[in-house]
Parts: sequence; structure tokens; C-alpha cells
Amino acid sequence: MRTMKAERTIRMAVALALFAGTIAACGPKEGGGQGGAIRPMTVKSPDADLAITLSIAALPQPYLPGARPYYRVSYKGVPVVDDSPLGLDLLGAEPLARDLEVLATDKRSNDSTWENAFGTRRTVRDRYNELTVSLREKNPPHRRMDVVLRAYNEGAAFRYVLPEQDALGEFTLAEELTGYFFGSDAWAFALDRGRFNTDNEGEYVRRPLADIKPASIVNLPLLVEMPETGLWAALLEADLTDYAGLYVGGVAGRPGALAAKLSVPPTRRADQAVIGKTPKATPWRVLMVGADPARFIETNDIVLNLNPPCAIVNTSWIQPGKAAWDWWSGSYAEGVPFEPGMNTATMMHYIDFAARHGLEYMLVDDGWAPPDAGGRLTDILRWKPEVAVPAIIAYGKTKGVKTLLWVEWRALDKVMDKAMALFEEWGAAGIKVDFMNRDDQEMVNFYEKVVRKAAEHKLMVDFHGAYKPTGLRRTYPNLLTREGVMGLEYNKWSGRVTPGHDVTLPFTRMLAGPMDYTPGGFRNATRDAFEARNVAPMTQGTRAHQLAMYVVYESPLVMVSDYPGAYEGQPGMEFIKRAPTVWDETKVLTGSPAEHVAIARRKGDAWYIGAMTDWEARELDLPLDFLGSGEFEATVFADGPDAAEAARSLGITKATVTAGDRLPLKLAPGGGAAVILTPIR
Repeated sequence: MRTMKAERTIRMAVALALFAGTIAACGPKEGGGQGGAIRPMTVKSPDADLAITLSIAALPQPYLPGARPYYRVSYKGVPVVDDSPLGLDLLGAEPLARDLEVLATDKRSNDSTWENAFGTRRTVRDRYNELTVSLREKNPPHRRMDVVLRAYNEGAAFRYVLPEQDALGEFTLAEELTGYFFGSDAWAFALDRGRFNTDNEGEYVRRPLADIKPASIVNLPLLVEMPETGLWAALLEADLTDYAGLYVGGVAGRPGALAAKLSVPPTRRADQAVIGKTPKATPWRVLMVGADPARFIETNDIVLNLNPPCAIVNTSWIQPGKAAWDWWSGSYAEGVPFEPGMNTATMMHYIDFAARHGLEYMLVDDGWAPPDAGGRLTDILRWKPEVAVPAIIAYGKTKGVKTLLWVEWRALDKVMDKAMALFEEWGAAGIKVDFMNRDDQEMVNFYEKVVRKAAEHKLMVDFHGAYKPTGLRRTYPNLLTREGVMGLEYNKWSGRVTPGHDVTLPFTRMLAGPMDYTPGGFRNATRDAFEARNVAPMTQGTRAHQLAMYVVYESPLVMVSDYPGAYEGQPGMEFIKRAPTVWDETKVLTGSPAEHVAIARRKGDAWYIGAMTDWEARELDLPLDFLGSGEFEATVFADGPDAAEAARSLGITKATVTAGDRLPLKLAPGGGAAVILTPIR
């Protein structure tokens, strides 16, 4: 006997396969009426390069007879997404996807700017053209659904809106009938965890899109390459609010096609992804499009633009910065008069380090609160005697260092109001919330509750064990960063975090927003010398590779992850001290997924460059035409001449440059470079 989940999976696969095989034949037609088609409705980007089109056409039996909506996306006249289905499958009712007629259309344009003090571009431009198509079933109960299409120069976005209506009030959404039909030649950099309850930590592997099977559950972002056309696309979502997180799987009989999959809470049946009532808008389904995936790194403001504006009136207390962190290096210390571990003396030792080097924060991680009999941290309203949290926070304040506290999400959820008020009373600056590992509707609502409540108590937030960003940080900028990435911690127990992985992340996970990768390891090793170890862990690649992450990786709150003694008197610490964590402007100088990347970011009148490579040595020749007029002093932290054999080797040189010059960089295997460019007055 088939399960209900299996029946729906088969139904979806049959529907998409039939759609894929017949749409080219039936095509959009002029006119309308039962069994006919509606004239295609198109909205183009402001520069007219990108177009997103919605049509309604009849499909043959046996699936969903009558008129059905589909969309397509093109770039400079070249197809990016072929005719792909739209619709919503509501539990206990016919799918809202057939026998539809157009009630009205509405077009509008927007060109505005807003200020983002917590990102990679201070002034964000929000420029698009929008088309809303209002649809209604021809037959009773005459339910209504709007499809909103936006065309940006950087990509396309669409969402469903269910207006308030007598024919549809409370509802349960079983699944979206949304497809993404790329060409059969397409490839993807895909994170395939194979399940919904995931921490989003893994490799983005390049594979044919046709290899993604209907049973696959592939995480977003998904970077897609279309070699025959020379185009790229990145699939994301934005404004994930009171809804289920989006994944994709393959479509039977249609190589290169993807179908939407929605995360389901563990407390519900598989066909109960979203429970809601009208009016209700889904998240935006986003496609960044272009000929160069490196440009996507510059244009990922599209995710922020698709979210509501800031809900916090006074944001002056939200302060980005860098944090000392005890967890990564393990219970380890050198030449100290105390036993290292989760105790007051160790935390103060790290605070002293942060104060000496101008780090704004100390993160007190797991272990400060008393565990229950099973070892779980269930009581976060008390601290263990050996970890005097209020005294640690007070000590940090005397040193100009603010304190962040780690909490487990279930413990926080049980006593959220009390805990937030208590942390504020203790003087904590923020919290790191961990181990959610889900993005179903219930967990999505938990995230929003956390950042909203945290804002009421002037607490900043870092989510770990997290799903990918969807732009919530625009509405609540006290959400500084989140994990949802396989970062440096994996070096403690595996060899998976390679330089190749490091240079894939900017083109994949980072397109969605900030990532708490936790860089800064100074025990650097070549490929042959690396070994995974829990205490005093090593990193793969050179020291310059680690320094470059402070520019390349976006994160308003960033860890300085190694033990204090690993940095003292070491070349490269000067760059970490000086590097900002938020920026006024960003330029991508060169890059190719899984191979190399070089990014320039400006803060004030100074520019910073980070360059990284995989295990292949490279020579880069970077243009400096982004510089302003006059001369600049370039301080270059680069791989030393012997870095291929001694990964800690770092050379520091200075030169005078102008916008007309080029900057040559020689990167060792697994290497990098970090550059500071300051105007000479």
C-alpha cells in the first residue's frame, strides 16, 4: 500500500513529466476560454535584458485538464528557464492550478535606495519592474490567486499571493507545484543533504543537473551553469515568513528540470507543509541570472530588497565586529596559571586577548550553564559555579569588550522572555542560538520570534545549526550572521574543509547572505601536512588564505577563531585587527567557482582586497581601476616564497599604487593574499 506521501510524490512527478512533454506542443495561444490559452504576459528588467513571462495554456488529459499557468525566464533573448509550471496544492481540495482565467493585470515600477549599515554595500538600490496577474478559477468555488512577477537587472523573482476571499479562508498547503525547467545540458553546484532536517553543512558538488533525481532533496542556494548558452543562474528564496523552507528535486522524464519541495515539521504529516489563512503571500522564488557567476556576489542585494524594511526604530546599539572565541581551539592554553577550559579564568584570558587587539566581542560558548542528568543544557537561567557569567561580562566591560552567550534553542524556547530579560540584566550584548537544524514553518516562526524578542532587549543574534539566510536581517538587523555552512570547525574532525571548498562558498552559500564560517586559524598546513585534531586544530592552506577570508566572506560578526597565543607576535594579526566587518562598497575582481576568487571591498576611503585559490597555484593580475584619484599605499599580506612547503609563511610588502596600475599576486597552492589600500594624503 502506498503512503500518502508517496501518492503525492507520484502525482507531482506525473504532472511535471506530462507538462514537460506537452507544453512545447500546445504552446501559448491567442485568445482564451475553456481549453484555450491566454496571451503571454511579460515584464522586463529596467535594462530590458531580462524577461519573465507568465502564460496560461491547456494541457491534455489525464492530469489537470483546463487552463494552467506557467512561466519562463530569458536573458538577452536566450532562454534561462523554459516553460515551467506554477500552482499550489491545497489539502482536501483540487490544486489551485487549473481552469484559471485572468481577472486583471497590474504593472508598476520602483527605483529607490535604502541604507544598509550592516552589509557589503552601504547604499542599496532597489530597482525593478513588476507585473501582478490576478487569477480566478472558472468553476466553483472560484478561488483566487495572484502571481507577482518582478524583473530586476540582476534576476527574476515571483511569488504567489492568496487574497482574502470567501472561497478560501483557512487552508493547509500540501506542496507547491512550482517547477524550474532548465536545459538538459545544465550543471549545478549542489548541496544535497537528502533530507529537510539539516544543518546545511556540506560540500557544493558540481554535477549534471540531470543527476538530481525526483527523490532528491537539494538545499538552496543552487548555482546552475548552462554551458550551451554561456549563462548562469542561482536559485534562492527571499522573505521566508510563516512558511516552509524551499528545496528542490528532479523531475521524472525531464533532464534538467527541478520541482519545488517544502520542508515539513516533525509534528505534522508529510502533506501539511504550511498551515495558514488568507490573505497569505508565499516567499519569493528568486533566480539570479547572468553571464558571469562572479557578478552574483556583487548583486545579492536582491534577496534583501525582497524583504520588508527595518522594523527596529533605533539601531544604534547594533554593532558589528570581531569576536574572540574559546571553543574552536579546545581546552588549550600555553603558559597560564590556570587549568584551561570552560571556566572564568579562561574566559577572562580570552577577553584580555580581545582587548589587546581591539576585538569588540568575546563569545562564551557551550558549557557555561548547568546541564541536566542527560547532559543537555536545559537551564539557561543559571550559570555553573566555575563559569561566573555576570562577573565575566562585567570584566569584559572594564576592558571594552562585550560578551555574547551561546544557548541551545530548545532551552531558549522554553523560557525566552525570562532569558532575554536576564541576559540584558547581566549586560550581555547578544546570543548565539544553536542546533535548530530545520527550516519548516514552525522553526521559521521560531527564528523570527527570537530576533524580534532579542531586539526588545537590545541583544544581537547569531544562528548556528541554521538554514540559509532569506533576508530577515533587513527587517531585524540585530540578526548579524548565521552558520548554515560547513566552516572551519570541520577541521577538528575531518579533512573536508579544503581550499577548493573555501572558494566555492562565495558563489553558492554566500549568495544568500552572511555566513559564520569562523575563519582565522593560524596553524596552517599544506595538503600533505594537514591532520584533523580537536585541540589546537590546523587549517588547510596558507595563512594568507585565512586572512583573505576576512574580506571575501560576508559576516558583520566574525570570529577570530584560534587560541590567543597563536596570534601573539605573528605576522598577519595586523590585518585581522584592521579589517572591517561591514562595508560601503563591493567589487568582484575575478573569480570562478571552486577555483579562485578575488574581491575588493571599501570602508570609508580605504579599500581591502581578499584573494584565494584552491590547491592550484595561481598568478593573478588584478585591476585597481576602482580606486579613486591620487596615490594609495598598498600593504600586501601574501604567501611567502616558500608557502607551498611552509603554509604559515607570509610576506608583507608595501608599494605606492594608483587607479591606473595593476596588482600582481602570486598565490601558492591553497594560498591567498590580503591587501589594504589607503590614500596617501
